[in-house]
Amino acid sequence: MQLHYAEIDAILTSLLRSQPPGTMALLADFLGAYWDGTRVVYFFLHEDGSGAPDDEFELSDYLVDKWEEELRHWFAAPRFSMRPELNKWIKSDA
Repeated sequence: MQLHYAEIDAILTSLLRSQPPGTMALLADFLGAYWDGTRVVYFFLHEDGSGAPDDEFELSDYLVDKWEEELRHWFAAPRFSMRPELNKWIKSDA
């Protein structure tokens, strides 16, 4: 079964909305997502290994195809990380 952006986004919306504020989904070693109060925001993890969010991007079916293996691994065993500083980061973007 092929993964599609719309399905992934809907599942992540449901999962992240039910998590405490400041929770991010660690989708891969380089990729994460969080709920900003209105939508799922996808981002690359900072290269310094801190696990902090770096650049945001728009997920698409093309990127889902590119990262299908990583995303399938995540859905088989979802990983979340509580990052209280994420709340400050979200507010600074508002």
